[in-house]
This record gives sequence, structure tokens and C-alpha cells, in this order.
Amino acid sequence: MDLFDQAKAAEPKGPLAARMRPRTLDEVIGQKDIIGEGTLLRRAIEADRLTPMIFHGPPGTGKTTLARVIANTTSARFEQLNAVTAGIKDVREVVQRAKDRLKYENEKTVLFIDEIHRFNKGQQDALLPFVEDGTVILIGATTENPMFEVNPALLSRSRLFRLQSLNSDEIREVLLAALDDPERGFGKYSIEVDEAALNHLVHVSNGDARTALNALELAILTTDPEEDGTIRITLDTAEASIQKRVLQYDKTGDQHYDTISAFIKSMRGSDPDATLYWLAKMIYVGEDPRFIARRIYVHAAEDVGLADPNALLIAQAAAHAVEFLGMPEARIPLAQAALYIATAPKSNSVITGIDAALQTVEKERTGDVPVHLRDSHYKGASKLGHGKGYQYPHDFEHHYVPQQYMPDHLITKTLYTPSTNGYEKTVQKRLDYFADRKNRNS
Repeated sequence: MDLFDQAKAAEPKGPLAARMRPRTLDEVIGQKDIIGEGTLLRRAIEADRLTPMIFHGPPGTGKTTLARVIANTTSARFEQLNAVTAGIKDVREVVQRAKDRLKYENEKTVLFIDEIHRFNKGQQDALLPFVEDGTVILIGATTENPMFEVNPALLSRSRLFRLQSLNSDEIREVLLAALDDPERGFGKYSIEVDEAALNHLVHVSNGDARTALNALELAILTTDPEEDGTIRITLDTAEASIQKRVLQYDKTGDQHYDTISAFIKSMRGSDPDATLYWLAKMIYVGEDPRFIARRIYVHAAEDVGLADPNALLIAQAAAHAVEFLGMPEARIPLAQAALYIATAPKSNSVITGIDAALQTVEKERTGDVPVHLRDSHYKGASKLGHGKGYQYPHDFEHHYVPQQYMPDHLITKTLYTPSTNGYEKTVQKRLDYFADRKNRNS
């Protein structure tokens, strides 16, 4: 073996992100809320007193890393399954080994299941009894919301820990550690990273340590050394290594629900800038525009309602534009409709009114239609008195005449109360006029 082969053999193996994976709690960067000094999880790991737990959060936040740290710390035997490739047979084999260890060696087993949300109900049910009786100590990891993806019975026996995306300072610390580490990183090489390049890598990684490390590694491996052997990473090189910001967004997971929630609340809260931001984020990551249009449609009625009846029409037009135009052109009418709702006067009187009516119908025991409102057109109806006494509003001044429309037991019931915003001011004036006529007529 020549010197070149020796040097090559001495190089660390595997991707940088895998090599730099923390081995101990002290090497973990970020997540201080759950593994900082004195926290419940840290005490449990250090005392080797583990209970079933599920780590959930965006990619690159350290879920698998924490599992490996636990593997390095615990005295229990550590087993690992990936829910994408493992089946019930694999689960049963792990459980049998765990039973044997417990019986013959008095040794516990920690079972780490990556992407546990990929396990179907049958697989999760097969695992449940052995989590419940302590045969295995489950550690699950998922990018999804476990409330939606993990069986309630399994959830109730596990402690949930949500990992957050790393902040800019933490991502910077991760990158600098990789540049300085001579064994697992690039510390033994002469590498200079321009500040602008480092800032770009920090920014575009969007809190994902794996993305940041992958981009740094690509930038270094694709850059030729200068004459003195120094590898210089410029902003251009950094931009080329990760050209487009990778937003952490899963259209079936937490990001989907959280982002649409923020979008809806921004429209409801009359913040046009935030409305456009969340809309842009959904468009950027490829959210189904028909889904966006449906949410705008709903909230035109729910949050604006009769304060501005045109909101519903504009939302309808935007939904039609999505089908008629397609993307990217449909982004414009979607933005127009969202902005219209965000800047329109607000009222939820429509939704409170219909919900109050539904509750009334649900609770009542009777709700007969007053005789004068009944259909008088079918054969024999007139002999029953149906329609007798009904007054046709268009025959009267202002096309209105006071008469009973509610069932007898709800004559005094009020279900719709207009707000004081927008068009509902006009609605209230009209209702006040009707009420005055009723009072004078009674």
C-alpha cells in the first residue's frame, strides 16, 4: 500500500452528516428544552431509566441522533427497525429476542423504530402488548404529528417529545464543528469559508442540520484547492451547492396543518402581509391549489360573511380560476381572494347563526310548520287549511309584512345577530325597521 492509499484509507467513511452525528448528550447541539441540564429526558437517559417515548419534529432536528445517544448510554440492548422496510415478522423477531434476554440474561431491550408513522394499524397493534408489559422500551421517531399517525393506545403509553428546527446560531455551530473536527470532519484540511458563504448555508438550510452539512460537504468536495492547498468556499460555491432553499413542509404532516392554520388566522386577523407570506409558502412547496382555494372559500363565509357578501363571490372566482387557469397563473387570483378576505370587514354572524339554529333543532322535541306557511299546491292541501292566512310580502309597502315564520315555540327566538361591521350595518337597519313594524302591528 503506497502513501496515497494509506491516506485514502485513513479518510473518514460515510457522508459528513452521518460522521458528525453526536455520540453523547454533550455533543448534541440544540434541543436544550428537552435535553438540557436538569430536564426530564436528560435525567432519564443519564439514570438509564427509560420509558416508552416518541420523538417528533421536522427532518434534521436530531430525532435519530437522540436515539443513537441513548444507544450509547443505556445498559439495555439496543435494537433498531425502520418502519418503511420492517413488517410484522420483523417486529415479532425483535420481541422474541427481547423476551429471551429478559428471561435468561435479565437484560432490557430498547427498540428504536424510525419513521414509526409508516407502521400501519396492524403493525402497531402487534407491538402494543409488548410495550405495555415492558418487554421492549419503545423509542419512536416521526416527522408527522403522532396524534394523527400513531395509535391512541400506543400514544397513551408513550411520552411525546417535540424537537424544534435548529436556529441560525445552532446551525452555524454545527458547521463550524464539522470544519474544526480533525477525525470526523474537515479539521485536518486547510479550508477557508467566506463569511457570506457560511451565512448562506446557515440561511438556506432552514434549521435542518443534515441539509447544512450535506451542502458544506458538497461545496468542499467540488472545489479545487488553490496553489497553497487551501480550499476556499465562496458565496458562489455555497449557492451552487444548495441552490434553492429547502422548506420543511410535508403535505400530510404537521407543516401542512400548521401552515394552513397560520394562513387562515392571518386572513381572519386582517393581516395582509402575513396572509401573502403563508400563501406563498404553500405555493412554493407545491401545496394543492384546490385545497388552498377551498380554505379561502370557507373563510369568505366564516370570517367575512355578510359584512361583505362579495367576499364569497371573489373566493368562488378564485376557485374557478384554479381549475380554468392552473398554476402558476392561478397564484394571482388566489392572492387576490386571500387579500380581499384579509382586508374586508369581519363578521362571524353567519356561522354563529347557523350553529345556533342547528343546536336549536337538535334539542327541540317539536317543530311543526305553522299552517299558513305550509304548501297549499298539492291535491287536498287547501281542504286541510294549508296556506290559509299567508300574506304575500310583495303585495305590501317595502315588500314586507309582519307575520309569523317561526314555529309556535320559537316565536321569540333570535338566531341571527348582525355585527356592526361593513354591510351588516345596513342589514341591522333593515332588521330594526322590520322589528318596528312588528311592534306597531302587535
